[in-house]
Amino acid sequence: MWIYEKKLEYPVRVDTCDPALAALILEQFGGPDGELSAGIRYLSQRWTMPTDQAKGILTDIGTEELAHWEIIGTLVWRLVKDAPIDKIKGTPFAAHFANHGRSPFPHDAAGVPWTAAFINSKDDPVTDLTEDMAAEQKARTTYEHLIKLSDDPGVIDTLRFLREREVVHFQRFGETLRIVEDFQNTKKFY
Repeated sequence: MWIYEKKLEYPVRVDTCDPALAALILEQFGGPDGELSAGIRYLSQRWTMPTDQAKGILTDIGTEELAHWEIIGTLVWRLVKDAPIDKIKGTPFAAHFANHGRSPFPHDAAGVPWTAAFINSKDDPVTDLTEDMAAEQKARTTYEHLIKLSDDPGVIDTLRFLREREVVHFQRFGETLRIVEDFQNTKKFY
C-alpha cells in the first residue's frame, strides 16, 4: 500500500517558455539513464536482494525515482504548456509535438521511445548494485549537461536538486553493495 502526498518532492519553478530545452529534458523522462528506467530497474531488482535491508533500499530509491519522473514531467510540461506553435516550429520539440502535442511522453532527447530493454535485472545482487551505481553516475552526468544547456534559473534549481539526489543514491548503493558482500562472505554454520 502506498501513501501518496499530492505534491512534488521538490518544487518546480519554470520562468520561461522553452520547447527546445523541454525536448532535451525528455532524456530524463524516457531515456535509458532517466528516472523511469531507474525506478523500474530498482523495483525489479529488489526481489532478488539477499537481505531485507538491501530490498528496502532498492524499494526506497526506486519509488523516489518515480517521484523524480513526476518532477521531470512537470518541468517539460511547464516549459511548453503556453508555447505558441511558432515557438515550437523548428525546435527539437517539434517532432515530439507532431506525435504527442505538449504532453510529456517517455522517450529520450532523440525521440527513441522508452523500452524495457533500457533496464536489466540479473538475479545477482553484486552485478545489479554495480549497474545501479553506474546508472546513478550516468544520470548525474546528464543532469550536469542539462544544467549547462539551461538559462532558466528555476529549471536549473530543479535540475541541481535532481543531480544531488543521484549522488546520494550512488552512495546508498555503494553502502548496500558492502552490506550484500558482507552477507555473502559470512560463514554459514549448520
